[in-house]
Amino acid sequence: MKSNYEPLGKHIRLVDYRNSEEVTSTVLGISIDKEFMPSVANVIGTDLSRYKLISKGLFACNPMHVGRDERLPIALYEKANPAIVSPAYFMFEIIDHDILNEEYLMMWFRRPEFDRECWFMTDGSVRGGITWDDLCRIKLPVPSYARQCEIVESYRTITDRIALKRAENDNLRATAETEFFRLIRYPQIQEVPSQDTEIGAYPSDWILTTLGQVLSTIIDRRGLTPTKLGGEWSPDGIIAISAKSVKNHELINLDIANRVDRELYERWMPQKLQPHDILMTSEAPLGEFYFIADFSEYCLSQRLFAMRANTEIVEPTVLYFQLTDSIGKHQIDIRKTGTTVTGIRQSELVQVPVILPPKQVQQSFARFCNPIMLSIERNSAEIRALSKVKTMILAQLSSR
Repeated sequence: MKSNYEPLGKHIRLVDYRNSEEVTSTVLGISIDKEFMPSVANVIGTDLSRYKLISKGLFACNPMHVGRDERLPIALYEKANPAIVSPAYFMFEIIDHDILNEEYLMMWFRRPEFDRECWFMTDGSVRGGITWDDLCRIKLPVPSYARQCEIVESYRTITDRIALKRAENDNLRATAETEFFRLIRYPQIQEVPSQDTEIGAYPSDWILTTLGQVLSTIIDRRGLTPTKLGGEWSPDGIIAISAKSVKNHELINLDIANRVDRELYERWMPQKLQPHDILMTSEAPLGEFYFIADFSEYCLSQRLFAMRANTEIVEPTVLYFQLTDSIGKHQIDIRKTGTTVTGIRQSELVQVPVILPPKQVQQSFARFCNPIMLSIERNSAEIRALSKVKTMILAQLSSR
């Protein structure tokens, strides 16, 4: 252990402020991503005056289930207005803010190595938790306060840029969705003959069909493994994306995804992905989507397949937004099977209803939307690159 490592207990102490005057009814939990979130607990009829009152600059953590999640949900509260957390949570503060920077400490808590050390302290059971004494025994490097501030500033520069790009993507997607709603999902039908369908009212010359009728192909390689093809995963090469790689219309965790070499890729993907293909997770979780705007050299792996629109019939972006809005998601959801793990059979998926506006309407939307989808993809690529840098900064804390 390096000489500047010191036990956490030297720098933090428990605090116990209660909501005795019922200052707020905002109940928060903590995610395994170490962020505060609205509590999922049912607190109807609960005496909230017993809950702990957290304010800006305080930390809270949920010491339970570390054995199950292999992470310690812990977060720094940074909002101006107070909130409340479970009485079972540890709530603590830094003893001397001239010695330890709160954001630097939170960076340390975000390191995978910290979670691993917490997990080692449990008994490994589903309900295995961590005690306050256990937490206090964990050691961290404490460089000079000025050096801590420099590290925090570098990290904040990266995280602020990531937040900016995420906000840009949210705005871009909202812009595309608004145009989709205006032109296609909720068209003006007051002055034209209309038809009522299972997915809404549309002009009578629009065609109601099914997903299976507007696809040119479905690329499904879900049953394959390197072993089945006489190969093995490669330390570098082409990324194999799975259901774990798709979330909230983005590709994630590509830095830790499996990879295949060129030879195995050619055997695995005789039919290659193309720009404007639509990726969809088939289970665990069901119904996450990603639109390939440009870069498409990926290997399709577990619980993920690709759909290719027949562009003579439907514009890919028109199809993508129909599948991913609330109506499309509902149509997929009512066709799912399973209880603990839900999924959808292709025979059911292809029955999802799709509306086909006239081609000029579709093309108008595509001209508007395609550049937006390309910008989203480029922003997402930058976010992934910045996230790697963020991970490197956290990893280097132990060498400070």
